[in-house]
Amino acid sequence: MIEIKNSDNLKIFIHVFGCRSSLCEGEYIAGTLKAIGAEITEDVSEEFSAAVLVTCSVTHEADRKCRQAVRRLRRLLGDDGVLAVCGCWGQGLEAEEAYDLGVDILAGSKGKDLLPEALMNMIQTGRDFWDLRTQDISKPSEWEELAINSPIMHSRAFVKIQDGCDHFCTYCVIPFLRGRPVSRPGENIIAEIRRLLDSGTKEIIFTGIHLGMYGRDIGSSLADLIREVSKIKELSRLRLGSLEPFCLDENLLNALSECEAFCPHLHLPLQSGDDEILSAMRRGYTARDFVNVCAHARERIADDLHISSDILVGFPGEGSRAFQHTLDIMKEAGLGRVHVFPYSPRNGTIAAGLPKQITREVKAHRTAEAITLGRRLYNSYVRSFDKRDVEILIEKNFKGHTRHYIEANCDGEDNELIKARVLYCDYDKLECERRD
Repeated sequence: MIEIKNSDNLKIFIHVFGCRSSLCEGEYIAGTLKAIGAEITEDVSEEFSAAVLVTCSVTHEADRKCRQAVRRLRRLLGDDGVLAVCGCWGQGLEAEEAYDLGVDILAGSKGKDLLPEALMNMIQTGRDFWDLRTQDISKPSEWEELAINSPIMHSRAFVKIQDGCDHFCTYCVIPFLRGRPVSRPGENIIAEIRRLLDSGTKEIIFTGIHLGMYGRDIGSSLADLIREVSKIKELSRLRLGSLEPFCLDENLLNALSECEAFCPHLHLPLQSGDDEILSAMRRGYTARDFVNVCAHARERIADDLHISSDILVGFPGEGSRAFQHTLDIMKEAGLGRVHVFPYSPRNGTIAAGLPKQITREVKAHRTAEAITLGRRLYNSYVRSFDKRDVEILIEKNFKGHTRHYIEANCDGEDNELIKARVLYCDYDKLECERRD
């Protein structure tokens, strides 16, 4: 790492768009910059000398927000401040456009390990334009080690264990931006978890672009990794990021059911409840498969397992009957928290060229209807915890989450793990009384 000169009062703004993998990457960048003398801020109203934007490109709206953020940060930084962009939107951005927008350092899905040093170097030598995207994203690559010693931007620790995807759902641009699947060596993961626990971290969340693919390229599996992590007695809580339904096989269910630290919450994207749409999406399962996976997971892990999900409405060819099938499956599967997205055509994907594109008005109406149902389902799930005893990890300002990933309010210090009794349910959160 380079020697930092005159780093006193050097403040760097960091903002993250997108998934938990992006959050993990933002934590790495923040931690590395802090270790070499910078002060990190997430408050855009403060004065700062440089900024890092970790971007997302999953939808047109995500692209718009990233472009808007770049323009705003360029104005705030003025002529001297350094602006670095990385992540999925950065991967797909033409160098000329990035330069015109005022980006000084451009990294994509790879190259984030080089970004902190490049940023500090540019702060010392003056603004220029550096493109760190040197790898061919379509070819197999080695793991880019982004280790974290202690969370800076969050109380819980996101540990990235996998990157890339080659499933190629017909609507998704991410495989083109993230590249092929690659897994992190297990010993590196275990070492990072131990460092995080030594720093006082109570909860670990495994993240990845296609988490269920972990280990396939290194002769291992997600189940094998969970069994190894289960041996770490100091670990209080372990969560998984988004997991494709077809990855939840018997071996993984066995490992999860045997892991005392595993919190009873799974995020399984449904996307659609109609078999024809699921086939056109190339999802790899039927609606009935999804319901059965949810039921079997509850049998193996816990009856009150929280299953959250993603719903994509307005996919080309989705008629009113197909959309109704989605609403029906949401109810039959007993989903909890649901994230609903209107379909957004992405250049280079198969779905962008399909006939029967759905109008914006219809997509907006269906999105609203699915969100309404999702809220009702989640409220019903939350109310099932009324007057129950729960464990809460207080994250900030007396707010935290239960093991089932329900937001809860209770007295407690930041990063404290407490026992509590639910007094009442306030729609989508629990109001609790401390009992330990």
